[in-house]
Amino acid sequence: MVGSTTPNAPFGQMLTAMITPMHDNGEVDYDGVARLAAYLVDEQRNDGLVVNGTTGESATTSDEEKERILRTVVETVGDRATVVAGAGTNDTRHSIELARTAERAGADGLLLVTPYYNRPPQEGLLRHFTAIADATGLPVMLYDIPGRTGIPIASETLVRLAEHPRIVANKDAKDDLGASSWVMERTDLAYYCGTDMLNLPMLSIGAAGFVSVVGHIVGADLHDMIDAYRSGDVARALAIHRRLTPVYTGMFRTQGVITTKAVLNMFGLPGGAVRTPLADASPELQALLREDLAAAGVKGPIGLAPHQAVPASAVGVERLTEGSA
Repeated sequence: MVGSTTPNAPFGQMLTAMITPMHDNGEVDYDGVARLAAYLVDEQRNDGLVVNGTTGESATTSDEEKERILRTVVETVGDRATVVAGAGTNDTRHSIELARTAERAGADGLLLVTPYYNRPPQEGLLRHFTAIADATGLPVMLYDIPGRTGIPIASETLVRLAEHPRIVANKDAKDDLGASSWVMERTDLAYYCGTDMLNLPMLSIGAAGFVSVVGHIVGADLHDMIDAYRSGDVARALAIHRRLTPVYTGMFRTQGVITTKAVLNMFGLPGGAVRTPLADASPELQALLREDLAAAGVKGPIGLAPHQAVPASAVGVERLTEGSA
């Protein structure tokens, strides 16, 4: 129902935009992909995972790697979580190929980012997204992030795109609550917050949930925040939001893949190296991240060295009790 105060959530409520674990030589760590996916679903309470998105370093992974990564995640958690495959590029034909491959690999849906760099007009965006949505039977989540792509999906264009039966959601990183409200009032698009600092405000205007980066570390807390808000305990949701503020700010001191992999490595979880042109976190940045996590009362398992392989079920990220060291 258009404008409903209880939004539908076609991909679940809590999703993490998953990094792609890699070995120190930059090759994909497929065992790590499986272990991280299981950890995010079983320990961090994610309802779904977005694979091969920007946070998965999609710009520097090959089509063959993307397919194998996706198949690994589907085989590992596809029976208990939705798996959304990033298939958006700035080439419509290439995006269609990726979308069809994702459908064959077992994805539950597609994430389609706004074409970047070539700055198409709104009519071009309409044709691009429609062509990809027409190419498979999978539901589509658009990804509106003008700070990265150079161009927004205009509100009027979103309303037109929402008429397509398979375009069902929007990952919103436009950071314009007024524009988001306007579209939600006029369409059935399920809105997913794509800017972690705005997770709670987005819930307040009708968002279905989150596609988070910090969900790698505090996904269970974010799920608790959603549950608290939905149950009417807004004070508890606000308390969680405020406690996590140092995580939100710290994880975006620089590019999110860099910080996420650094923290996962600290916790002994699969992360590994980043591919150039990204650069691994410096010791100084790692020290700041430890301070950020401590300020939010988040710690990892004790005694695990970076890159140490552990079963996902054996690892849990704990919250420090208030006042503890």
